[in-house]
Amino acid sequence: MRIVLAPMEGLADVHLRRLITAQGGFDWVVSEFLRVVDRLYPRSVFYKLCPELLQQGRTESGVPVRVQLLGSDPEAMAANAVRAVELGSYGVDINFGCPSRTVNRRQGGAVMLKEPESLYRVVRAVREAVPGDVVVSAKMRLGYADTSLMLDNASAVESAGATELTVHARTRLQGYAPPAHWEALGEIRRHLRIPLIANGDICSVADYHRCVEIAGTPDVMLGRGAVRWPFLAQQIRVNHADASQWARIIPLLQHFWTEINARHLHKDRVGRMKQWINYLRQSHPEAEALWRLVREEKSVAGLDALLAENMR
Repeated sequence: MRIVLAPMEGLADVHLRRLITAQGGFDWVVSEFLRVVDRLYPRSVFYKLCPELLQQGRTESGVPVRVQLLGSDPEAMAANAVRAVELGSYGVDINFGCPSRTVNRRQGGAVMLKEPESLYRVVRAVREAVPGDVVVSAKMRLGYADTSLMLDNASAVESAGATELTVHARTRLQGYAPPAHWEALGEIRRHLRIPLIANGDICSVADYHRCVEIAGTPDVMLGRGAVRWPFLAQQIRVNHADASQWARIIPLLQHFWTEINARHLHKDRVGRMKQWINYLRQSHPEAEALWRLVREEKSVAGLDALLAENMR
């Protein structure tokens, strides 16, 4: 069993990575993506994306962080992969799954699933550029509009030399709409020799066991399920499903708000806090009442007062 925290763009930043991994259970984390076009980025860009590189590539609880790169230029991707590894990244992950229209229009992310050869070229360039003992992983979806190239894409990643492959069990067209198609992951797993990591709709211990049964792999990547319940990875690891308790979330919210205020790393601290509360509504009825109180608040002082009054 290996449990990975997913690279959720605009959500799982350094603060949330730190908080969630501190609850235990994760083997490693994948960062938000660095969009690579045609140049090698300076070290400062990597440090801004992944501040954990300044502390030996680990979160404060000691969980390794892997930098994710997104792009279609093999040479530029290879050069930035080398830099990421030199700065202490726990391997390199390549994004072939981002569904963003903006990213896809610029030939990055899930649009590359239309052409398996493009995946091969990027993975091969990265694999040849970094040392042989460095993990080169990739994350993809089942396809762009459909699953017709699903196995071709998986084979392209494997034959190019990837160490492992994570697959989100939806196409780009399906976005994040339920359900996740774990049965397709089982087909991919039977087709591959490298390890497969399952991703999509794993929000409880019961979900984990169903996914393992259907997909046939014990390795999973947790995304929004871990955002809604940061204790999920540890509960999966010990196979013990406590009910989600709002009382356990309150101290985490308080800590998160204190941290993003103290570090001044967020221009929109209010929006960042409200974003997480909004996610929590999907699993915690108590978060709905809190959301109604804070959703119109725009000032740091105002939100601070509301949180102090309503998170006791």
